[in-house]
Amino acid sequence: MKTSKKLSAAKILQVQPLAELNLAYLESLSTGELTELAAKNGLDIPPGLERAFIIEELFYLNKDIDDTERETEEADLHDSHHHEFKEFMTLPLQYHVSFIDVLIRDPLWAFVFWEIKASDRNIYENAADFKGYCLRVIPLKEDSLQPDEAASFMVTVDSGDTARYLGFPPEDGRCFKVELCMLNREDRAALAESRPFRLPRLIKLKPDEDIQAVYRNPLAQLSGVDRFSLVHSEDRLLRSRDSAPPVPASKG
Repeated sequence: MKTSKKLSAAKILQVQPLAELNLAYLESLSTGELTELAAKNGLDIPPGLERAFIIEELFYLNKDIDDTERETEEADLHDSHHHEFKEFMTLPLQYHVSFIDVLIRDPLWAFVFWEIKASDRNIYENAADFKGYCLRVIPLKEDSLQPDEAASFMVTVDSGDTARYLGFPPEDGRCFKVELCMLNREDRAALAESRPFRLPRLIKLKPDEDIQAVYRNPLAQLSGVDRFSLVHSEDRLLRSRDSAPPVPASKG
């Protein structure tokens, strides 16, 4: 009878998963069975250790494994959701419309980006008289936004281009629009047109103004120039004089 009891207990120890070792099950095992179970799970139990401590070691070993598996499952779930989110939020390479838009960088430069509808592009580029694409920069009158065609200029772009920086003249006229054009043998055709935009004015001092006028300029104030730590010319002169190496005395 004792032999069959030991065999059934050994069988239980073999088939019982570690993740299912709860406190009630551990307390139902004999001290020998607890020691054997601890050895199978890599625990070094010193001889004569009280039964309660063996149960405690096995119980917390089970809890650590549960926590690790839970953290692994949560990490896998997070990675899966993150991957799905990235796939959902990935921006398309093309929107299948022809457009052009402008982002102003500073008073002299702007970033221009555009797209040509794929079906239209195939028609343009397969035409016998196709000569390429260009950006046409057109100054506008500030009061009426009427185009000044005579002052317009063109910038050639490659067929594969979708963006570039444009430089603007520093004259007083600050309003522009940009057209995306297709060139053929005889003329050009506008494919898209940007919204009119106004570049910020350059900071120019009038003959009767001092340097402080720069700090009163709204654009300069927006940049935080009034918080710059400036060194006055007198201070620079004194520091350069103090840091200059001594001049050796002449002989004679």
